[in-house]
Amino acid sequence: MLAVDPDRPDRRALAEAAAVIRAGGLVAFATETVYGLGADATREDAVRRIFAAKGRPASNPLIVHVADVDMARGLAARWPAAAQRLAEAAWPGPVTLVVPKVERIPAIVTAGLDTVGLRVPAPAVARRLIEEAGVPLAAPSANRSEHVSPTRAEHVVADLGGRIELVLDSGPTAVGIESTVVDLCGDEPRVLRPGPLTRQRLAALLQVAVGEGATAHGPARSPGQHGRHYAPRVPALRVESLQALARLRPEAGDVVLVVGREADLPAIEGPVVRLPDPETAAQRLYAVLRDCDERGARRLLVLMPPDEGAWAAIRDRLCRATTAG
Repeated sequence: MLAVDPDRPDRRALAEAAAVIRAGGLVAFATETVYGLGADATREDAVRRIFAAKGRPASNPLIVHVADVDMARGLAARWPAAAQRLAEAAWPGPVTLVVPKVERIPAIVTAGLDTVGLRVPAPAVARRLIEEAGVPLAAPSANRSEHVSPTRAEHVVADLGGRIELVLDSGPTAVGIESTVVDLCGDEPRVLRPGPLTRQRLAALLQVAVGEGATAHGPARSPGQHGRHYAPRVPALRVESLQALARLRPEAGDVVLVVGREADLPAIEGPVVRLPDPETAAQRLYAVLRDCDERGARRLLVLMPPDEGAWAAIRDRLCRATTAG
């Protein structure tokens, strides 16, 4: 692990990491969302190592991280006006744009699709690493497939220690959940994965209606669409009401997670964690899920947030990480 100041990253550390990338190796680095596991997106052999390290199915495409809009345009076979508008308004930032890809991007990156998800990450460390390496980085979350995404360098080491060459530790991530993914290949922009930039905000930026969900069968155009994802190893159950929570009979070994509610809970012996607003929930959610594993909790019982507005991304992650209680 190599510590890096997030505001003034050391050139030597970035040069070391970039050399690993250029040699076909894997480097974990912080974005504003979660830690990513980066490899040269133009090298099939390097990208294969991402799938092997994570145990990730080949049907799950990777997002390609770029240093700026010009690099993104160079990887797009077609750059829609909506892509330019969102890039100018929201990059660097937590939104991924799905556009037609050029041949330079190997099929393994995109699960065989003719589209690619592109984004410019916000942190200086991430963008300077890409610049120093001189190549776009394919970078999914730096964790074992289906497990909880990492928001700290130590989470990466816990999941991938010994499987990758280098972890750049620039501290905890600021946002805490993965980027919004928006498909710009059709007549109507569509959110494929909810994230920090809401569908309502996208519609305001584009001045058009924005749909949601995939429109066809076949490989997903976006990561994070497999049924089970972001999941702790302890049994995790979700409920929508206090009455349903009471029916699960929380015990001393359980952790109760209350998300987005001012609920007065009945007396509960075990720990209760509250995430009262969407921003706090995004920042802390994955750390809470990992803590349940570390403490050896009997169960995680989640009282779900409302199904509206800025809570959409949190609900998406929790629905994939838990089963109905």
